[in-house]
Amino acid sequence: MKILFLAWQDPKSRSWFPIGKLTFDGTKYLFVYTHGARKAQDNFGFQLLYSFPELNKVYTSVELFPLFSNRVMRRSRPDYKNYIEWLNVPEGKDDPIAILARSGGRIVTDHFEVFPCPELDDNGLYHIHFFAHGLRHLPACAKERINQLQTGEVLYLANEFQNPYDSRALLLCTRDHYIVGYCPRYLVDDVFKLKDKNPELVKVEVERVNPVPTPLQLRLLCNMTAQWHEDFQPFSSWEYQPLVTDIPAELATS
Repeated sequence: MKILFLAWQDPKSRSWFPIGKLTFDGTKYLFVYTHGARKAQDNFGFQLLYSFPELNKVYTSVELFPLFSNRVMRRSRPDYKNYIEWLNVPEGKDDPIAILARSGGRIVTDHFEVFPCPELDDNGLYHIHFFAHGLRHLPACAKERINQLQTGEVLYLANEFQNPYDSRALLLCTRDHYIVGYCPRYLVDDVFKLKDKNPELVKVEVERVNPVPTPLQLRLLCNMTAQWHEDFQPFSSWEYQPLVTDIPAELATS
């Protein structure tokens, strides 16, 4: 079972909310809204998606819903090969879910982002890839430092508690004290939980640096690993939980 979450950012407050959950069992796609959608709706005027007009409904399809498929570059595009290299998706693994999980599915015309549920790697560790956020807010010297980063270089997480938009924001810093981006907001809660268990076992490394003119949102690809404790579940807060919990068996299975 492959799992992706859909997040929405309020353009005024810049607050992020996980609003939906997409699952794929190899045959059928299933989408449901999460409690984060209701919070975003009540507090920030989030409008339900045109493709999914009912809050308490289970949506299924044998094809990827247009909201998501429109965020995947077509194979016929001449720059498709370069795009897959930017994402560092393994050869032959470039299915739509894998592409969305790496790219975030971000487009300039809206305020949505897609991200995967972390998985256990071959060593039994929490493992997830992400592109560093917030690069457009960095000074030129920080962007130049990004260009000098090496694959495997360790990045350090620092809590920017005086951030006026989010006191739990996590900076990505180099050993020589350059800020090279932000950890995505959707990972912050998990990072704090994992750090509380053992901060030394939360590790962020540079996966790939894509050269100019790669868009900034695809410039710095990172991967994060951490010790997966028995009592830990990723994205366990109520905002990530589906509004519909009693999904009929005939919809949940092929």
